[in-house]
Amino acid sequence: MPKVYEYFGLIFFFYSNEHEPIHVHVLHGGCETIFELIMENGELVEVQKRYKKGIEPLCPDDEEDAILFIEQHYKGIIDKWVKFFILKQKVRNTKITKKLKRNKK
Repeated sequence: MPKVYEYFGLIFFFYSNEHEPIHVHVLHGGCETIFELIMENGELVEVQKRYKKGIEPLCPDDEEDAILFIEQHYKGIIDKWVKFFILKQKVRNTKITKKLKRNKK
């Protein structure tokens, strides 16, 4: 179970027996949500969330933070996915200590 990112208590990781589509599990305080990265022409077009049966999902604020993180770091997540699952190489955990800014709508 490689941990790929840490961001203010959110742990982003893959299970070692994963499958496509590319997705990342996010854990915080015993709660977990899965986020699928929907790509089109090499760009992220959507982040879809799904829940694991029998496990409490992240609270709405944590889900929002996780989606923001994924939107801003999706290329790194994909790079780590390819390195681990395709190239069969070890991936390093990256701890992000700078708070992300939300885009104004």
